[in-house]
Amino acid sequence: MAAAFVHRGPDESGFHVTGDVALGVRRLAVIDVANGHQPMLGQGGRLALVFNGEIYNYRAVRKQLEEAGARFTTDSDTEVVLRAWEQRGSGALGRLEGMFALAVWDGADRSLTLARDWMGQKPLYFARCAIGWAFASEIKALLTLPGVDRAPDLQALSHYMSLRYLPEDSTFFRGISKLPAATALRITASGISRRTLWRPAYEPKLQGSEPELLEELDELLSTVVGEHLMSEVPLGAFLSGGIDSSLVVAYAARASGTPLRTFSIGVHEGEHSELPWARQVARRYRTVHTEHIVEPDLAQLAPRMIAAMEEPVDPFGCGVYVVSELAAREITVALGGDGGDELFAGYDRYRGQQLAEVYSHLPRPLRHLVLRRLIRLVPDSFGYNTLASRLRWIDRMADFRGWERYAQSAAFLRFPHARKAALFTESVWREIGRAESEKLLERYFSDGCAESHLDRMLHADCMTRLADHLLTIADKMSMAHSLELRSPLLDRRIAAFAMRLPPHLKVRNRRSKYILRRLAERHLPRELSYRPKQGFSFPLALWLRGALRPMMQRVVDESRLVDAGIFRREAMQRLADEHWAGTDDHNYRLWMLFNIEIFWRHYIEGTPVEALEAWIAESTSTAASAVVVPAPVVGAVCMAADGSPVAGLRGDSSLSHPAP
Repeated sequence: MAAAFVHRGPDESGFHVTGDVALGVRRLAVIDVANGHQPMLGQGGRLALVFNGEIYNYRAVRKQLEEAGARFTTDSDTEVVLRAWEQRGSGALGRLEGMFALAVWDGADRSLTLARDWMGQKPLYFARCAIGWAFASEIKALLTLPGVDRAPDLQALSHYMSLRYLPEDSTFFRGISKLPAATALRITASGISRRTLWRPAYEPKLQGSEPELLEELDELLSTVVGEHLMSEVPLGAFLSGGIDSSLVVAYAARASGTPLRTFSIGVHEGEHSELPWARQVARRYRTVHTEHIVEPDLAQLAPRMIAAMEEPVDPFGCGVYVVSELAAREITVALGGDGGDELFAGYDRYRGQQLAEVYSHLPRPLRHLVLRRLIRLVPDSFGYNTLASRLRWIDRMADFRGWERYAQSAAFLRFPHARKAALFTESVWREIGRAESEKLLERYFSDGCAESHLDRMLHADCMTRLADHLLTIADKMSMAHSLELRSPLLDRRIAAFAMRLPPHLKVRNRRSKYILRRLAERHLPRELSYRPKQGFSFPLALWLRGALRPMMQRVVDESRLVDAGIFRREAMQRLADEHWAGTDDHNYRLWMLFNIEIFWRHYIEGTPVEALEAWIAESTSTAASAVVVPAPVVGAVCMAADGSPVAGLRGDSSLSHPAP
């Protein structure tokens, strides 16, 4: 099992085996490199701990434990977790601020407790197998066990196709579950039980004027980012050029005793590249900045990314995968800006909900019989967030209210219920079609954590899309390269503060992330603080009409899911034909179908990654003149803040990317 994910811990392995339990660990040594070996045993050998993650306030917790009589033999945060558990049992977890997935075996009552951090930054999976209960940081370790097979969970597949993540405790494999964020699972001979460790709270709202709350947030971020710099190995930061990562770099550069290393990637197409904004921040804070122009062959990289993700992969994951590969050449720990959009309301759809509400007040016959026809006449350029796509989104969302509008918006670009009914075969749809994926989001609008519609959307995003999608990508795409990615904005102290901010400090005058932009005025160029959200993206819709068209046709013609009686080939072909004809932009749906196909072949049928890469290369060879080069990096520059080359750093033009 441990050998299945050496990439998560290439520095050393450790094992603890008794007649009741076998614990294994792969260690990426970051804190107390010399002494923080695992599994770590408690006094008298009663407790045994395996731990993945970082506890950022571990020195403060250690001081409290020492005052209560605890004695330490290492300087690791792992031992702090262990000593705290000895004093207070699982109740000790509430004192920890950090990211973690851990397991504690208690020999006294023969119980195993699994626990996962507050926001879900570190993954943890479990299953019942032929020899008992098993858990692991990645599914591929569980698949090595007798009694754990590769049977697909078609209900989970259906939910994924609507939501682009696997909700709650589901995975793509029947019999394998994931532990939800902020949850502890206790396993004994008599069965299992679970409890929630922490529940987000959006009420009561913080009191104070805007300047007072702005000052409090500034001080809190300064403290938290400073704590995230703890490391005995080389550390740096991702710098995308957006507000979130730029703010993290600003605080980290000020707190670091040495020049901060920063890493950025971009593309040749100017409208898709944020490199100019990243350079501004790098110069202001005099970071040792490395940037690469990349031309990733998104399709060719898919098998490796899917193998790492253990799920179909979103195009967003490619950016994390490539920048992690770049950064891992020089550092072991990176800071990122994940979480800012979900906590401070940074996505367009939050403001879009307001526009849909205004539009919904027009008479329904006018919207459906007149305006909808006019909207369909607006040509689509097949770019990102085009006018045509926004108008069609608003027109459709105006038909819904409350949580349904939000839930429908989550599935709009992918596979809403009706589209899935046309795609799945009749026999499969009879089995899974009763469960509407969009309804899974309703619980977060009515669980009492939030009151305003905006906060309810943010709460739903944090509990689903963030924990089950974005953080899975962040963890697995970085750990594929043995790189630890830390997200200061997701520290529980920051999250709790952001959640209790009044809604008008998150979105004001249709401007998203209002208070974070005000804060950015103090630390970043004003034009960066108020520019529209961009993100790292690819012209995927155009590629699927050009260079990737032969590959997509081959997916339709040779689909294993069609052969297995799950999808209808004619429905897949219809989506492809409409996209190629320019009548509808189906790029999200087609990319999802391609990824599901690769996932199925690799994880369900066992086809090796190399064979899948060869199949994709062969599929795109007919359009070779239009296909981008397969090496993910084609140009690079390593520069100091003043733009001069940095001694000792190499500006190589390639990354490790073995040929098929």
